[in-house]
Amino acid sequence: MKQILFSGVIGLFLTLVGTPLLIKLLAKKGYGQYIRDDGPREHASKRGTPTMGGIAFILATIIAYFATKLITGESTTYSGLLVLFLMAGMGLVGFLDDYIKIIKRRSLGLRAKAKMSGQLIVGITFAVLALQFADSRGNTPASTKLSFVTDFGWTIGPVLFVIWALFMILAMSNGVNLTDGLDGLATGASVMVFGAYTFIGVWQYQESCANATTLTNPAACFEVRDPLDLAIVASALMGACFGFLWWNTSPAKIFMGDTGSLALGGALAGLAITSRTELLLALLGGLFVLITMSVVIQVGSFRLTGKRVFRMAPLQHHFELKGWSEVLVVVRFWIIQGMCVIVGLGLFYAGWAADK
Repeated sequence: MKQILFSGVIGLFLTLVGTPLLIKLLAKKGYGQYIRDDGPREHASKRGTPTMGGIAFILATIIAYFATKLITGESTTYSGLLVLFLMAGMGLVGFLDDYIKIIKRRSLGLRAKAKMSGQLIVGITFAVLALQFADSRGNTPASTKLSFVTDFGWTIGPVLFVIWALFMILAMSNGVNLTDGLDGLATGASVMVFGAYTFIGVWQYQESCANATTLTNPAACFEVRDPLDLAIVASALMGACFGFLWWNTSPAKIFMGDTGSLALGGALAGLAITSRTELLLALLGGLFVLITMSVVIQVGSFRLTGKRVFRMAPLQHHFELKGWSEVLVVVRFWIIQGMCVIVGLGLFYAGWAADK
């Protein structure tokens, strides 16, 4: 369990110390955020704030993970490495998108086809590799069965699994991206979900089927390939995002950009897939789902009826235009996210207890 503590502390320290250095570097190069003219007026003051801050917590997470392994002398695992690969790969796509926005001084970066192609390449590579590398018990990092708190139902096969994994990766990446519209909102919400996955990984490790001979009820064990290492990755992400939040909260000194939002979405999807909690992620990351649905509803309503349901989508901007301050929106949305995490963890525990 020392690995979990080490990874979290190292990730936190690196972003607390490293983010201001990144801010200075980005400001010196003039890599500032482009602000839409049709958004809330208060956002105009944010124009020019350094962006691509996701670089800070991506690097911090990777360094924290490998530093922890070096300090403790423990080995890496395929599950942990695959989640890190997915995070870094999606972050690279986001970085290219951010870089083009900055260089060309426009709100759109990569063309839609190019951006989607990059996400598909990273996502398919992750999904295919996640079905390889079986351990001594025959468990691969991912399973071809759907899962809630554990695997359930029938096997969907490798092709459908790849499609399902891609849907999760794209949905969560875009969900975090849409949420990242107010200072600290997406970062704070992500901290909570990564904290939940740290707990889930520890619990799955303690109740792993690999330790069935020492469990009081082996029937309630978890068939997850590397639960402890997933907890280490989640802890590193939680610590790194916490440190980044110090600089990203209102008034933000730096934005994560698509570099950060796509990386966080990929990490969340990767943790859900490898921990066999795929459908539970919709509840644990409930705020991301809620904000994504607000955009779907807004677009669908306008195309079908010509009328808008919200004053502006995503949802957080609707409340800003109603007169809520940015800080009020962020704190109340954090409360909603906290409730989602509490309920999600409650269902996770209830699902385990029901099998006892």
